[in-house]
Amino acid sequence: MSISPEQCSVHTHSDLCDGRDPLEAMAAAAFDAGGRYFGASGHSHTPIPHDAGNVLPEDLTDYRTRLERLREEYRGRMEVLLGIEQDSCSPQPVPNWADYWIGSVHNLRDPAAGTYHCVDWDREKLALCRDEMFRGDALAMAEGYYADVAAMAARHPTILGHIDLVTKFNEPAAFFDETAPRYRAAALAALEAADPARTLLEVNTGAVSRGYRTVPYPAQFLLRAWRERGGDIILTADSHRTGTVVWGYRQAADWARAAGYTRCVVLTLSGREICPL
Repeated sequence: MSISPEQCSVHTHSDLCDGRDPLEAMAAAAFDAGGRYFGASGHSHTPIPHDAGNVLPEDLTDYRTRLERLREEYRGRMEVLLGIEQDSCSPQPVPNWADYWIGSVHNLRDPAAGTYHCVDWDREKLALCRDEMFRGDALAMAEGYYADVAAMAARHPTILGHIDLVTKFNEPAAFFDETAPRYRAAALAALEAADPARTLLEVNTGAVSRGYRTVPYPAQFLLRAWRERGGDIILTADSHRTGTVVWGYRQAADWARAAGYTRCVVLTLSGREICPL
């Protein structure tokens, strides 16, 4: 039986972190949408004060137990994968029971002040990051962000999450010029740190579904560079509620095709499967 991208949703969040709906409802929504492969990727715990209530607890016992219960419930109908979105600021390692993990950067730590700045909360907090941590230099902020992405990519995540998240509030060039040589050099250096043999790059529609962007992550120049290196992609909705588990996959496929892709990957309990866009 052939596989389509819409049958796989592995970047999802429930009310155990910053999602709106229960884990069980998210799995049911994926199944009702025709899903064959559902993965929960709750945000890993961090010590950051503003993350309180938006990330998983340090003790992942309940999270794992509920996922394993769902795996049994859907056995023979839909594969349930145990995943986690590992934040760059999480002190604990990726759990050894995870079927896959998404490596992401959401926060930058200011070593001088010992504080954290979130790059995807809102425009005001991004401006505060630029001004307090980088003395008003938005391109320096982007360079700092991509340095952290490069470090995460070097850890070989299963999926490199929304690689250019720092652009979430940048349309149209609100903070920096995305064609600037400094910006593109930093972004491409982060991409270069990823191993195409071990990591997938996600084409992520989450910021589009929530009205922050008009096109998916990542930018075309990054997608093309990844394709030239032989890297594979996976379509994700970065869903935080039941109504968006496979939101915008057609737009994501069109975006990937514009960069020269004709295929993508879906994750299964047996590993990667290739499917046409």
